Amino acid sequence: MTWMKRVFLFMAVNLLVVLTISVLLSVLGVGPYLSARGIDYGSLAAFCLVWGMGGAFVSLSLSRVMAKWSMGVQLQSSGPLVETVHALARRAGLPAMPEVGIYDSPEPNAFATGPTKSRALVAVSTGLLRSMSQDELEGVLGHEIAHVANGDMVTMTLVQGVVNAFVMFLARVIAFALSRNSDRDSRGMDRMTVFALEMALGVLGMVVVAWFSRHREFRADAGSAKLGGREKMIAALQALQRRFEPHDEQEAFATLKIAGGRGGFLALISTHPPLADRIAALRRS
Repeated sequence: MTWMKRVFLFMAVNLLVVLTISVLLSVLGVGPYLSARGIDYGSLAAFCLVWGMGGAFVSLSLSRVMAKWSMGVQLQSSGPLVETVHALARRAGLPAMPEVGIYDSPEPNAFATGPTKSRALVAVSTGLLRSMSQDELEGVLGHEIAHVANGDMVTMTLVQGVVNAFVMFLARVIAFALSRNSDRDSRGMDRMTVFALEMALGVLGMVVVAWFSRHREFRADAGSAKLGGREKMIAALQALQRRFEPHDEQEAFATLKIAGGRGGFLALISTHPPLADRIAALRRS
């Protein structure tokens, strides 16, 4: 049943994205960007911007629902976890208390999501609750509340949307230039070339998005230190360090992971900095 629900959610979200963006393009009067005279760069820019930003913001607006359905988050209405999250939210000056949930996973993990500061969700794994002390847990929760208070979900969406738009725009411009210098069927080559260029440029875009994500993690650590105390945040990171550093961290690619990558290309596309760097930054502060 869970698998069926995830498939249905994926299909429904994609359909909603397509319908929403199609309506926006129609309202804005954005027409075809290719003509006998070449590329209409204004139409192409509008097309890419609407698709790039539109898809990102539709995903953001549905982020809470998607997290609950895909990860099986069980909302909590009371208890120590809710009390701790709400206390931190009040200290951070959030306009509304975030929803609080628990999901079943053996790994110590937590995340915050939601379209605005007033409609946020903070969720923790059962593995996190079992493996951390109250002070360590408060450090992690302070980190997630800091993400909400900093508006990181919206800023990440803006960054991803801009990157998406640039990738789409550059891929089509380069593909069109290549097709003009080729004797092959331009339509067929354009499709293949656009796909290949979007893949290549998308990897470069991932580096940009990951860099911004690592920057916001340092800010969230600092925010947690202000909300609950620096030593609690350091203790939480040290607990994660003991859990993750003896391993190869293959799963550090996952966006919701707390631990980050360590070197080489992995360091460039990791969404989280190495735990040792985060601890050092807190100690310097």
